[in-house]
Amino acid sequence: MEFRPHGRDWLALAFGLFLGLALLKFGNPVVLDSKVSAPKNLAEFWFYAWPPSWSFWFLLPLAIVASFWVVQNKPRWPGSKSLWFLPLVWFGWQWVSASRSVDGELTRATLLHFAGLLICYFAGALIVQTDRSLRWLLVGLLAALTFCLVRAVDQKLIEFPSEKQFLIQSEQAGWTNLPPDVFLELKQSGTIVTTNGVDVANPMILKKYEKGRVFGTLVYPNALAGAILILLPVALVLAFGSTRKLRPLIRGTAIGLTLFLGLGALFWTGSKSGWLIALALAGVWLFRLNWPTRLKGITLLLLIVFGLTAFGIRFHNYFAAGATSVGARFDYWHAAVQTAATHPVFGTGPGTFQHPYAEIKTPEAEMARLAHNDYLEQFSDSGLIGGLAYTAWIAFLFITLGRRLWKSASGWTFAIFLGCFGWFIQGLSEFSLYVPTLAWTAFLLAGSLLNGASSGNSNRHSASAPLGSRA
Repeated sequence: MEFRPHGRDWLALAFGLFLGLALLKFGNPVVLDSKVSAPKNLAEFWFYAWPPSWSFWFLLPLAIVASFWVVQNKPRWPGSKSLWFLPLVWFGWQWVSASRSVDGELTRATLLHFAGLLICYFAGALIVQTDRSLRWLLVGLLAALTFCLVRAVDQKLIEFPSEKQFLIQSEQAGWTNLPPDVFLELKQSGTIVTTNGVDVANPMILKKYEKGRVFGTLVYPNALAGAILILLPVALVLAFGSTRKLRPLIRGTAIGLTLFLGLGALFWTGSKSGWLIALALAGVWLFRLNWPTRLKGITLLLLIVFGLTAFGIRFHNYFAAGATSVGARFDYWHAAVQTAATHPVFGTGPGTFQHPYAEIKTPEAEMARLAHNDYLEQFSDSGLIGGLAYTAWIAFLFITLGRRLWKSASGWTFAIFLGCFGWFIQGLSEFSLYVPTLAWTAFLLAGSLLNGASSGNSNRHSASAPLGSRA
């Protein structure tokens, strides 16, 4: 990598640093904005997540600077005009749907989030147009990922066991070992609850520690799995490729540490879909290697055996208990389809799934704010036009990228494509589209890949069609 960024490289670096900050601070779904309190002091600024709505106002100055740069330099739009037309149709219909929203506050927060998503997508396509600028973009992202993964591993190996032991011992001591202000804070946070007149450690908190599902700097273990799906493939490729000139011991340590942090954190998130998608992505990568067919087949078999064995060990208790989250997801999806059928034109408004679901769900079903399927939620929230526009955009985007990058892209560029593709697949069972750090990162990286896809090679420098013209 060159260490003298110029022009677009400075902007790419700035976007990467911003998205790295987002990975550390904006890991809550945007629909929880009203539930996330603003930090009140420097300690809370450092340790706690920030309200999701802040993310757009952090992004806005960067977007203004990027807009001036685009106007001045007039970069060409890469690829087909459908790949800028479809997202604009989708976003425009979000505003139309918003006029009929059942919850204006939720919809306003969601529209700001979607605006940030489009800014990142177009910034990736119009600014990150060289390999060098893409590498500068990754600086902040991979640094933040490293911090996030270290935090996740620390949660599993140190934080959760020690906090569980501390609560149990404090309860046994009648909480006499705690200063009054600490005891009051734990009561207010729900860590200590009163049952039959006795103060006890919250059983749900103890159960969380027992499960040991890590989340790093995000709010939800499956969201951490999404971040790993996006960024771990390129982190691994760079770990293997950039250490070739180092001593074998140092190189082995760097690669081993990357594998341990990434795969260990993914395993400990407890994300079933995340693990299976990662396994599938590894198989896809294997078939892109220039290896003999027999060796590929043997390696793939070993990969499947190892991956499914680990899957069975990790989730044995889950399936023995009846796989309750799978049934819950089917309930959410059925509600999304039913809502889309009831409100086929405008939906119920961006980000408002929780309202129709509260009316539809059975009394015993657990409440959900999001549909756990980004595509079905688009149909539920913004009707058929919104759902079809989003689905068509994503399908056409990855068909275009896949056809062009499969054979021609460099290894690390293809790894970015594979990570983004895995994250969009995860959207079939999660709500990552509504988490700013995940959605903005995925769309900016996907937009940046259009430059390599439009030229049909990994150099990413050849001319592409101007905005509004045919590819």
